[in-house]
Amino acid sequence: MLTKDFHYDLPEDLIAQEPIYPRDYSKLLVLHKDTGDIKHTVFNTIIDYLNKGDCLVLNNTKVIPARLFGSKKDTGGFIEFLLLNRKSKDIWEVILRPGKKAKIGTEFIFGDCELIGKILDITDSGNRIVKFTYEGLFENILDKLGKIPLPPYIKKELKDKDRYQTVYSKLDGSAAAPTAGLHFTEELLNKIINKGVKVAYITLHIGLGTFRPVKTTYLEEHKMHSEYYEITDECADIINNTKDNGGRIICVGTTSIRTLESVALYDNRIKANKGWTDIFIYPGFNFHYTDGLITNFHLPESTLLMLVSALAGKDNIIKAYKSAIDLKYRFFSFGDAMLII
Repeated sequence: MLTKDFHYDLPEDLIAQEPIYPRDYSKLLVLHKDTGDIKHTVFNTIIDYLNKGDCLVLNNTKVIPARLFGSKKDTGGFIEFLLLNRKSKDIWEVILRPGKKAKIGTEFIFGDCELIGKILDITDSGNRIVKFTYEGLFENILDKLGKIPLPPYIKKELKDKDRYQTVYSKLDGSAAAPTAGLHFTEELLNKIINKGVKVAYITLHIGLGTFRPVKTTYLEEHKMHSEYYEITDECADIINNTKDNGGRIICVGTTSIRTLESVALYDNRIKANKGWTDIFIYPGFNFHYTDGLITNFHLPESTLLMLVSALAGKDNIIKAYKSAIDLKYRFFSFGDAMLII
C-alpha cells in the first residue's frame, strides 16, 4: 500500500491556530462507516449519538512543559531540549537542537543551574539519552523552566496553557495532547454519564512521533515510535462489561484505540496491563474492541490518517475530508472533530 495514497491538499488557512471557545462548540462531522453517510453538526450534540450502555474510552495523560532552553555548560552555546520518553526517574529520551553540540558526556545547564542534563547515549534515530540532576522535585523544576511544546504548524502563542490539556487530564507524561479530548467540557461529560454512558480512563503518554508523516514509499515499511501505556483493572472491567452487555466501545482519540488494540492483540479480553506499544494500524487491520471513534482531522500521509482509514474505510475518509474542506472545517490539533460510528 502506497503512502502517497493517503495524501490530500489542505488550504493553509484551515489549519486551526487557536482553540475554539467554548470547547464543545467546534464543528462535528458524523461519519457512518458502514454506509459512508455524512452529517454535519456541532460537537455538543455528540450526546445524541451515544446510547445508554455504551462506553467512552478517554486518555487521561497530561502534557508536561517538555520544552527546555539552556546552554552548554563549558561554552555557553544555546541548546533546546524536548523531552520525549521518561526511561526511569531521572533519565529521559530527548530531542536536541542543535544536535551536534550533544556528544556523550556533554553537560547542559537550565535556569540558574537549577537543572543539569548529561548526555549518556545516542539512539539509532539520533535522539539523546539524558540524565538530569537537580534539587527537590523534578516536576516543580519543569513547571518553572519548561514550556508546553505546541505542534510546529501552530504559529500563534497559546495564552492559556490549560487549553492544550483535556479537562480530565491527570497523569503527567505526554509531549503532546490527546487532541480529540479537547472538545469535552466537564458539563458535557456529566450529561453523557447521566445518560447512562460509561466512561473508562486509559493512559498513553504521547510522543511527537505520532504527528510525523510517513516517509517510506510503502506504508508497511514504516516503523512506529514506542509509547508507554497503562490500563487499570477498573478500566478493563468497564470495557469488558460493556462488550458483554452489547454496548459499543467509542474511543476518544487515536491513542485510546492504539492502547486498547495493543492489549487486545494478546487476549480476547481487555486485562490490566502496562508497557510500551509501537502498534501501527492501517487499512486491513482487524479491530478487536473498537466500535467507534471521536477524533480530529489529521495531517496528510500521517499514521493517524491511516488509522482512521482502517476503521472507516479509506474512500469514506477521503470523501469526509473533502466535505470538511469544502465547508471550511478547522484542521489538526485545535481544529474541529469527527465521529466515526
